[in-house]
Amino acid sequence: MAEAPAAPHRTTGSTLLHPLSALLGIPLDQINFVACQLFALLAAFWFRIYLGPSHASSAVRHAFATLFGIYFAVFCFGWYSIHLFVLVLMNYGIMNMASIPNIHRYSFVVAMGYLTLCHISRIYIFHYGILTTDFSGGLCCPLMIITQKITTLACQLHDGIGRQAEELTAEQNRLAVKTRPSLLEYLSYLLNFMSIIAGPCSNYKDYIAFIEGRHVHMKLLEVNWKQKGYDRLPDPSPTGAVMYKLCITLISLVLFLTLTKNFPMAYIIDNEFLEKTPFLTRLGYLYVVTQSAKPKYYFAWTLADAVNNAAGYGFSGVDERGAFRWDLLSNLNIWNIETATSFKMYIENWNIQTAAWLKRVCYDRAPWYPTALTFVLSALWHGIYPGYYFTFLTGILITLAARAIRNNCRHYFLSSAPLKMAYDVATWVVTQLAVCYTVAPFVMLAVEPTIKFYKSMYFHMHILSILVLLLLPIRPQTHSVRKPQNQANQNSVKSKDK
Repeated sequence: MAEAPAAPHRTTGSTLLHPLSALLGIPLDQINFVACQLFALLAAFWFRIYLGPSHASSAVRHAFATLFGIYFAVFCFGWYSIHLFVLVLMNYGIMNMASIPNIHRYSFVVAMGYLTLCHISRIYIFHYGILTTDFSGGLCCPLMIITQKITTLACQLHDGIGRQAEELTAEQNRLAVKTRPSLLEYLSYLLNFMSIIAGPCSNYKDYIAFIEGRHVHMKLLEVNWKQKGYDRLPDPSPTGAVMYKLCITLISLVLFLTLTKNFPMAYIIDNEFLEKTPFLTRLGYLYVVTQSAKPKYYFAWTLADAVNNAAGYGFSGVDERGAFRWDLLSNLNIWNIETATSFKMYIENWNIQTAAWLKRVCYDRAPWYPTALTFVLSALWHGIYPGYYFTFLTGILITLAARAIRNNCRHYFLSSAPLKMAYDVATWVVTQLAVCYTVAPFVMLAVEPTIKFYKSMYFHMHILSILVLLLLPIRPQTHSVRKPQNQANQNSVKSKDK
């Protein structure tokens, strides 16, 4: 989101679309990104219609998804895509040779270590994307997604083979993988064309069920269709969901082209702006520029979701109104983001699949301080820019303060509708401004502009959060733990945040 330096654009990917890039004045890597995703969308429709489970074997579907994914990677990133294949093959070796008790640890260290080295090389060696967080600016986005998948599968394999069922939570038990995947299954899961460019990360068992044709059927069996007047299971089509998401994608693209470049975050620390603009006006402008920075993420993530849905992947069941839902892989809920009345609600609806990954590989497994460790892992996964660490460390502080306020104050406002409305409005304003304050360093990236920004804001969110934590009593955060089957009805909690 930050402004890139005025330097000639370079890419290791294909230059086939360079004339279009020059004509539109858009960097070639972004043109390649969009072209691959649009082609993937068409391929996904073809894949669902002509290579569906009733027309092709699982092996053919795995092979097609893998080969097209590899082609997209090479088209976008050229020789640099070798890093994808090296990481995938290294971790396949670990998965087959490491002991089950340690498989998740070794996979995590190797995948995160390799990703970090690529973050460093991208910035300091090859100079791609200096001071930019563009999702299409280099290979790191696919590497980040593959790192999520590698560590997710390793943890779920550890749960399925190395742990007893009574040691697992209900979710861990449902997602546990009981056998090591074959090479083709492994490559397909990590490199398939639907998710290699922009994700999202999905669970291995869900992906295999999709390839084998059990994905939708399993979800439909959770509903009693005879009571709804059906003689047989319905056949939900993703076409409506895909069209809706493509409309969101188009609107997001228009907003990106018209708003994002006209409201640069850099202006918030411009000396003249700081000298002539009062604090409340600066706060309002901060909200505007943060809103203007969102459309490109809405565009990329919604398009990626549409690609998976077009292939028939992403069905999540039936809602309370009886409508089919295709949001299993959705990465955001725009309405919940824009109307969030708590920091927690905002985080849970932004980059949903990454939040789920952090929960499954870190928060649910950390023996101590899971909130802090999860924020640190999130920063490390995003990269090595200092701004990321300012954002996530600030996020820890604000999350704990928001939790303390909610636990100590919210119940006083539930006695009447007007009080509840006043509380919701106040918490919406505070949440949106807190998010803007927190993510600004994520956009600015470097230390100097971040400190300048915090000074211009008088460190007010930091100070208020510390005062809240000092003045309000802190209730220990509890975590539910799955108990053995003969104790299933007993309540058990385990204190984790100390």
